[in-house]
Amino acid sequence: MRHHLHITLLSLLLILPGTANSNLINGEQVVQMTWDELMPEDYTLSLEDLFGDFDLNTLDLLDDFSPEADKMLDNMMSVLASAPIVPELDQKMVRIPGFVVPLEYSEDTVSRFFLVPYFGACIHVPPPPSNQIIDIHFEPGTRVESLYDAVWISGLLTTETFSHDMGTAGYRIEAYMIEPYEYGDEDMLVE
Repeated sequence: MRHHLHITLLSLLLILPGTANSNLINGEQVVQMTWDELMPEDYTLSLEDLFGDFDLNTLDLLDDFSPEADKMLDNMMSVLASAPIVPELDQKMVRIPGFVVPLEYSEDTVSRFFLVPYFGACIHVPPPPSNQIIDIHFEPGTRVESLYDAVWISGLLTTETFSHDMGTAGYRIEAYMIEPYEYGDEDMLVE
């Protein structure tokens, strides 16, 4: 009887997400990713792309509230919001580290947030390119002790675009697991 109970418990541990084998979630292999892998190999972003035909030598002379500044900012935000994604990543079970930018939260939990590769992204203008922002959904919500601390997110990655005042995400993850990032881990964050 005890032997059958041990086998049953062991079997349950093997099929529960996030337990026993951290390389599997819902029976799918989890791929640990870097932020560079979210960009197509041939993707480049130049100053000319961001600023258009604006003369960068006169940037210091530009009034922040002028029509020229508005035009330059609009161009920059449009270019960043339309960065290309990697379509082959759609429907992959992934694990990636990053920083939390809360979007939907209550007093002590965050249920929807952007994951970004470096601290301060999306808090300051301009945000990162859309292929460097991930829209995270975590139904039970999570407590974020400090926005300065990085986290690991594991879940199903999809290539869905989501626009918010904070920026535009080119990807979405339905999160199954959120863990603290340990700085002894292989360093995969943007420094």
